[in-house]
Amino acid sequence: MRRSGVMAQIEQVIGRVNEVEALAEQGCTSEVSRVVADDGVYLLKSASEQRYREWLRIEAERLRRNEQADWIPLPRFYGFFEDGDGSHLLMSFEKGVSLTAALKEASHEEKKTLIRSFGRFLHRFHERHPAESLKRSDDWLAHQLVRAEGYLERGEADGDRALLESLIRNKPVPVPQTMIHGDCTSDNVLVWDGEVYLFIDAAGMTVGDPRYDESLAVRRFQNDPELLGAFYEEYTRHRVSEAEYRYFYDGLYAFF
Repeated sequence: MRRSGVMAQIEQVIGRVNEVEALAEQGCTSEVSRVVADDGVYLLKSASEQRYREWLRIEAERLRRNEQADWIPLPRFYGFFEDGDGSHLLMSFEKGVSLTAALKEASHEEKKTLIRSFGRFLHRFHERHPAESLKRSDDWLAHQLVRAEGYLERGEADGDRALLESLIRNKPVPVPQTMIHGDCTSDNVLVWDGEVYLFIDAAGMTVGDPRYDESLAVRRFQNDPELLGAFYEEYTRHRVSEAEYRYFYDGLYAFF
């Protein structure tokens, strides 16, 4: 790793680092590396752009604050480090691959099994009583629309002014807020031994509208009735409507 100052800080936490290897699966907002130290293996996420550095800082805070809620399926937090070039989050290196990667290698029947597991995993998460560390007093959707406005003004969003104004005018009927992951795509859950078991990229984890998670979760198979049906065999608390799906995935997600 080039950032020797940051590496020195990391070694104060985990001991001597012997190897840093970039992973084959990389995120869109950060560089992801496997760090081998004398006492174990860790994952290091590094971001250089200001917007993504802020997201990484938020993710670090989510992991740190949720350490006491060890029933929330997240990697373990080890440290957050910053220098002039970037921000760096050190966490546990977890077994498995993303659901996206697992689906690419799966037969059709295996895909259905994996997607059922995803539905079961998300259902259980949404049904849990929210962790104290995630509770909020404001309305999540209203807050997201304010954030979307900021991203739009800074030229950091794919959505445009007309879309944002439509989202503000046509907010869906509220539903009870639950814990949400906040970016619940197949890229952001890990699979091990055929089961979805862990969230990654948790910067958006909070209490909010579960239909947002649900819409992002089904986006890869929204137009495949058999795979969509497999998801809803296990995710039985709600079935997102076409209008809700368009609002959250085709609409709100364009700003994040």
